[in-house]
Amino acid sequence: MEQDVSPVTALVVTAAAGDQQAWRELVARYAPLLVSVIRGFRLTPAETEDVAQTVWLRLVEHLDSLQEPRAIPGWLVTTARRESIRYLSSQHLRRMSDPLNDDQPPVADVPDPDEGLVRSERHQVLLAGLAELPSRQRELLLLLMQDPQPSYAEISRRTGIPVGSIGPTRSRALARLRSTPAVRGYVASEPTEGDRHDAASLG
Repeated sequence: MEQDVSPVTALVVTAAAGDQQAWRELVARYAPLLVSVIRGFRLTPAETEDVAQTVWLRLVEHLDSLQEPRAIPGWLVTTARRESIRYLSSQHLRRMSDPLNDDQPPVADVPDPDEGLVRSERHQVLLAGLAELPSRQRELLLLLMQDPQPSYAEISRRTGIPVGSIGPTRSRALARLRSTPAVRGYVASEPTEGDRHDAASLG
């Protein structure tokens, strides 16, 4: 049986043992995925931060049972959706029980977590794959995903990658991204041209 040599495995094990640097690296790798899921529920930046903090606390509580790194993206997505719905439901109930809000328009219904599922899932798979990359490649691809995309000069300044090396580094990063378990599994289950839209936008 082939051994899993993913650096995330070592990070999870050492973070579970109390290593704060390993924990900070885990947060840096998976924060984009977590925020992406929570933002899908149309929360404000402050609310997004509150829900994200709750999810990170839940992960600390369960880290010992999540030492298989491939379980982390799915666990984060599921927990983030559950905590977002719980937060919105609590806000809805609080406003309904407040007599000062009797004349206010009703709060919006909790959004359906399946709304825009295909696009959202594709983006989340992409972010899960990015979390498996070395930090420099991950930072580069996240910058290339921004809208509007920063100039190569700005990307070079922020990553330390020479302008002339950004293209080759991007190609190597994309090749590595396509080989990650998250992306390979998704492409195998949804082999359509549309599923490669987000990855193609990095080119």
